[in-house]
Amino acid sequence: MAKAGVWFWVEATLAALTGALGLLTLVWREWIEAIFGVEPDGGDGSLEWAIVIVLMAASLTLAFVARAEWRRRTVTA
Repeated sequence: MAKAGVWFWVEATLAALTGALGLLTLVWREWIEAIFGVEPDGGDGSLEWAIVIVLMAASLTLAFVARAEWRRRTVTA
Protein backbone atom coordinates (compact mmCIF):
# COMPACT_ATOMS: atom_id res chain seq x y z
CA MET A 1 0.00 0.00 0.00
CA ALA A 2 1.37 3.39 -0.98
CA LYS A 3 1.93 6.20 1.46
CA ALA A 4 -0.40 9.16 1.29
CA GLY A 5 1.08 12.11 -0.54
CA VAL A 6 1.41 15.68 0.63
CA TRP A 7 -1.66 16.78 -1.32
CA PHE A 8 -3.80 14.17 0.40
CA TRP A 9 -2.80 15.51 3.81
CA VAL A 10 -3.34 19.13 2.76
CA GLU A 11 -6.80 18.33 1.38
CA ALA A 12 -7.78 16.16 4.35
CA THR A 13 -6.62 18.78 6.86
CA LEU A 14 -8.47 21.57 5.06
CA ALA A 15 -11.60 19.38 4.87
CA ALA A 16 -11.46 18.82 8.62
CA LEU A 17 -10.80 22.50 9.34
CA THR A 18 -13.62 23.79 7.15
CA GLY A 19 -15.98 21.17 8.56
CA ALA A 20 -15.08 22.15 12.12
CA LEU A 21 -15.59 25.85 11.37
CA GLY A 22 -18.94 25.06 9.75
CA LEU A 23 -20.06 23.13 12.82
CA LEU A 24 -18.77 25.90 15.08
CA THR A 25 -20.86 28.40 13.14
CA LEU A 26 -23.94 26.18 13.52
CA VAL A 27 -23.44 25.87 17.29
CA TRP A 28 -22.18 29.38 18.10
CA ARG A 29 -23.36 31.80 15.43
CA GLU A 30 -21.95 34.87 17.15
CA TRP A 31 -18.30 33.78 16.96
CA ILE A 32 -17.66 36.15 14.06
CA GLU A 33 -18.99 39.11 16.01
CA ALA A 34 -17.12 38.00 19.15
CA ILE A 35 -13.75 37.66 17.39
CA PHE A 36 -13.89 40.53 14.92
CA GLY A 37 -16.22 42.89 16.81
CA VAL A 38 -18.44 43.64 13.79
CA GLU A 39 -21.94 42.64 12.67
CA PRO A 40 -21.75 42.68 8.87
CA ASP A 41 -25.33 41.37 8.46
CA GLY A 42 -26.87 43.68 11.06
CA GLY A 43 -27.61 40.80 13.42
CA ASP A 44 -30.15 38.96 11.23
CA GLY A 45 -28.00 35.81 10.89
CA SER A 46 -27.91 35.67 7.09
CA LEU A 47 -24.12 35.88 6.97
CA GLU A 48 -23.81 32.98 9.39
CA TRP A 49 -26.05 30.77 7.25
CA ALA A 50 -24.08 31.70 4.15
CA ILE A 51 -20.84 30.84 5.95
CA VAL A 52 -22.23 27.47 7.08
CA ILE A 53 -23.28 26.60 3.52
CA VAL A 54 -19.95 27.66 1.99
CA LEU A 55 -17.85 25.91 4.65
CA MET A 56 -19.81 22.67 4.44
CA ALA A 57 -19.64 22.70 0.63
CA ALA A 58 -15.88 23.32 0.82
CA SER A 59 -15.48 20.56 3.40
CA LEU A 60 -17.36 18.01 1.28
CA THR A 61 -15.49 19.01 -1.86
CA LEU A 62 -12.10 18.77 -0.15
CA ALA A 63 -13.03 15.39 1.38
CA PHE A 64 -13.96 14.00 -2.04
CA VAL A 65 -10.76 15.37 -3.58
CA ALA A 66 -8.69 13.87 -0.75
CA ARG A 67 -10.45 10.54 -1.26
CA ALA A 68 -9.70 10.66 -4.98
CA GLU A 69 -6.05 11.41 -4.21
CA TRP A 70 -5.92 8.50 -1.75
CA ARG A 71 -7.47 6.14 -4.30
CA ARG A 72 -5.12 7.37 -7.03
CA ARG A 73 -2.14 6.63 -4.79
CA THR A 74 -3.33 3.14 -3.87
CA VAL A 75 -4.28 2.12 -7.43
CA THR A 76 -1.00 3.20 -8.98
CA ALA A 77 1.12 1.64 -6.23
